[in-house]
Formats: sequence, structure tokens, C-alpha cells
Amino acid sequence: MTLQAGVRFAFDEARQAHVLLRPEGVQVLNETAAAVVRTGGDLALLREEFEGVEAEDIRPIVAELGVQPGQLEPWVMKGGAHPDPMPFGLLAELTYRCPLHCPYCSNPVDLKGVELDTGSWLRVLDEARELGVLQLHLSGGEPLARKDLAGITKHARELGLYTNLVTSGIGLSAQRLDELAAGGLDHVQLSIQDSRADEADAVAGIRAHERKKAVAQLVTDAGLPFSINVVLHRHNVARVTEIAQLAVDLGAQRLELAHTQYYGWGLLNRAALLPDREQVAQADAAAAEFIAAHREVEIVYVRPDYYDGVPKPCMNGWATRQLVVNPLGEVMPCPAASVIPDLDRPSVLDNSLFDIWYHSSAFNRFRGTEWMSDPCRSCPRKDIDFGGCRCQAFQLTGDAAATDPACALSPRHDVVTSLVGAAAPPAPLRMRRVR
Repeated sequence: MTLQAGVRFAFDEARQAHVLLRPEGVQVLNETAAAVVRTGGDLALLREEFEGVEAEDIRPIVAELGVQPGQLEPWVMKGGAHPDPMPFGLLAELTYRCPLHCPYCSNPVDLKGVELDTGSWLRVLDEARELGVLQLHLSGGEPLARKDLAGITKHARELGLYTNLVTSGIGLSAQRLDELAAGGLDHVQLSIQDSRADEADAVAGIRAHERKKAVAQLVTDAGLPFSINVVLHRHNVARVTEIAQLAVDLGAQRLELAHTQYYGWGLLNRAALLPDREQVAQADAAAAEFIAAHREVEIVYVRPDYYDGVPKPCMNGWATRQLVVNPLGEVMPCPAASVIPDLDRPSVLDNSLFDIWYHSSAFNRFRGTEWMSDPCRSCPRKDIDFGGCRCQAFQLTGDAAATDPACALSPRHDVVTSLVGAAAPPAPLRMRRVR
């Protein structure tokens, strides 16, 4: 029995359900879909469980899940059974240290405090799995700056967690990659800055482009599932097609083209990074054309919500699917939540993840829809976009409970339209610095 590359079949005791774990995603399966995966779509085996099943009944499921004939026993993931919502993913920001100086980095501008030690991170992973977490995103900064990364990865795999390494690639040698793969690393997501070396290195702040291409070769040679992530902004958005072609040439099975999110250093550099409407329209068209011509690669294009009048969903709902632990041990519902000054910052050094997820004011403040005022409260999209981004709302209005100004229905939508209404004059980039 085989699945698509980078996909794992598991039984999650926390949810009492079978799941497919993928790069950047989880599918919770019903009884029928789980049986199709387990049997590889074998009609004879399925008829032992489901009377009268025919090939046409399962053909769409087989096509969607990419199963092949044979049988597969799921990895059993131990975990406690808790009430909804249970989180699917943990973003572990292991460190804010990074060799790159990207001016769109969403890490905080002011970095203070001592990083969690290895033992604390292993305990966090134990509590995360018990809580229901299925995916672990090892991020930063640059997670390779942690000497204990292989041990953390190995422990995560022993818990059954699907592990994604989100990396610049700087510091990833063949030996280091072998150690991570031996420990059970599931997937590598590599960032690149541009299709052209000079421009890419200028944004990275160091000569990194050729090194990243070499790292891509290491990952493909190792046979690990491989994604590339590119942040789009005024200085590279005209080269969407070139950038996407480079990612395909480097062997990526998945490509994410995402316009800059304006937090941290990105917010500090917004005037220098924000594209105009014409640039965004051209990028939209180029991305659509490339996606249509390259169905063999999963390509995700993330539009900037400043231009649409429709806000992006806030983490698919505040404190419903994801949680973040930063290098200091602070736990937040999203990576940017620390910008809200009156939001509590619960720590894994003082509380369990269970107590933080279910009982802290930080996680309950914007959970659900009861906190909303109009126009969000009466909006038919309130369970789709959840009022938009709480962090963006605060940064643009000073009120984290306000309707995100990216929404055309927001009383403060003019804040956004004034930013994108005309081409801004050139502005210098302030490069990220870690003190």
C-alpha cells in the first residue's frame, strides 16, 4: 500500500478518528474514507465491511487520496480525548536567531529573553500531542541554529507528530540532513527570496541564493518531501513566473507564493515592500497561468488582503486550530499576537498547554463569535473570515476587537485603501537585525 509522497496514515486516539498527515495539512477521515485508505481501494476487502459497494462509489475517494492497492495499518497516535476545539498544529518557534536579514520578517523587532532549553521543548511536545496536536512546524528565526534540533525532531516523531522543518537552508549540511531524516523528519520547507541571485542576496542580506539551490539538491537527493516558500513584495513581484519556474526546476513538490504579511519587520518596512494595484493584478494573472500549466506541482498563491475588500481568516478562527510557542516559552494563538499589548502572554514555564489552550484569557478572548460587534456580528461571513486578523486590526486601528480594516464593511476601510490607492515613493529597506 502506498500513499502520495509525504503523506502518513494514522489513527488519532485524541479524536478517535483516522487521519492523513500531509505537508502543511491534515485530513480527518470518516469511516468510509479510512477503509478505502486502509485497503488501498480493494473492492473485495471493502465488501467485507460495506455491503454492495461498487467501484464507482470509491473512485472519487481513491483519486483524491492517491491510494494504491494493498493494505496499510495506521500509526497509532496516543493522546487524551478532550472537548472541541482541539488544535491540529503547533508552530514551534525554536529560536529568533537567523543568519538572514530579510526586511519582511514577521519576527518581533525587539527580541528579549532566554530561549527554552531542550527539556522544556520535549515537555511541550508531550503536552501538545496529549492536547491533540498532529503537526509540528519547526520554525524560528532559523531552527537549524539550535544544536538540539535532531533530538527535538526525533522526540516528535516518537510521539507520532508530523514534522515540518521551515528553514532558510543556511546551516543544512548533508550530515545534518541525514541526522534529521534518521530521526524521522517528514518534510522540508525551504525559503527562497527571488529567482535572481543578486536580488535574492540583497533581500537576504548575505550571499545565500546559490547555497539555497545546493540545499534543495540535498533534500531531493535524500528523498524527503520538499516545499519552497517565497514571500512576494514590490521588489520581486514582477518575477512570479521566473520564481515559480525556479522552484519547479529545484524539484519542489509544493510551492507557496505568499504576499508579505505586515508584522514585525514587515510592518516596519511596509512602505518599501507594498506593491501597487497594477503589480498585484499582474502577479495574480502570472500565478494563475503558471498554476494551470503545472498541475504536477501543488501551488498555493496567497493574495494580499489589502486589495480585495475581504479579510483573510484569522488562523481559521482564533484559537481553534493552531497554537504557537515562541523561543521564550510564551504561548499565543498566532505568531503575531504579541503585538496586542493588553493580551496576556501565558508561558509553558508556568502553565500546561492544556490550561493555556482551554482556560487562558489569551486564547478565549477572541474565540468564537460572541466577542464581535457589528458589522461582524451580523455578517454572513463571520464564520468564514472570523472578522479578519485581530493583530492587523490592532495595528491599523488601535483596537484588537475592531473589524479588520481590510474588510470593505469596516468603518476604517479607508486606512487600507489609502495605503494602496496610489504608488508610494521609493523607501529604503531596514534590514532585520538580531541583537
